This record gives sequence, C-alpha cells and structure tokens, in this order.
Amino acid sequence: MCRLGSIRELAAELVTLLAERSLTVATAESCTGGAIASAITKVPGCSDVMLGGVVAYHNDIKHRILGVSKDTLFRYGAVSEATVREMVVGVADRFGVSCAVATSGIAGPGGGTPEKPVGTVWVAVKVADRVDVRLLQLPDKGREANIENVVCEVLGMLKEMLQ
Repeated sequence: MCRLGSIRELAAELVTLLAERSLTVATAESCTGGAIASAITKVPGCSDVMLGGVVAYHNDIKHRILGVSKDTLFRYGAVSEATVREMVVGVADRFGVSCAVATSGIAGPGGGTPEKPVGTVWVAVKVADRVDVRLLQLPDKGREANIENVVCEVLGMLKEMLQ
C-alpha cells in the first residue's frame, strides 16, 4: 500500500506541478517495467509534461540506450546506486527533459540473493542538475505489490524535489 497516498493522486499532483513549472519528465525503468510511465500517462493533460520512457530490463539496453557504462554494470551490477544514477542521467540527456526518474531492483518472486534479496531496489530522481538516489529495502509482499511500492516511492520523491 502506498504510504504517500494513492498512486493515481500522486501522479495527478505531479502532472500539475510539472505543468505549473513548465517542466518535462521521462522515465528509465527496469524492475517497474513501465509502471511509472503508465501512472503518469493515465493523468489527463500528461502530454504537456511526459515526453517518454525506456523499459531497460536487459543490461545491454541500459548500456546502449541509456549510456550506463559496461564497467559500472560489471563492477556494481544492474541493481546498484551507480547503475541507477547513470540511468537517470542518461534518460534525461537522451530525452532532453528537465526531470527524470530511474529504477533498478529485484521485484521477485525470484532473483534475490543474500546480498540483494527480493525487495532490494535502487531508485533515482533528477530535477535539473540535482540527483537524489535511494536504496529501498521493501518487505516482500509479492511482485505486484513490490512494483506498486516502488512506483509510489518514486512519484513521492519527484514530488518532494519539485516542492
């Protein structure tokens, strides 16, 4: 459950904030599979602020499309602070937006390790030159709930940075 309100309400508030400030946004999503872009594009008027997004599930796409360095992926892995930071900068640059978000993590039910269990998700939000990166350690409530929690957190982070 989204502790910051409903995803629909957060997305609507974000579209309003972005439009009021004449800002644009793009998404780079791995573990959320486009769910953030979907939440934003469900809001009427989103076409004024939402330019697009990339679902970069495979490391090759993170590298070729978003510009995440092969060295970063090799040294730190896809689920890392360094990778999500490069993803958010890459999507902002490629789309020419003022704001961007990125996610990379383990939504489950499989894929977790002792070092990175299911619910381990790195998220990044970029507004102008400021980038905020956070590690989420979500309690594993199942894949769908894990993704919803990440969407909520990212929308909340972007809202905080805009206020």
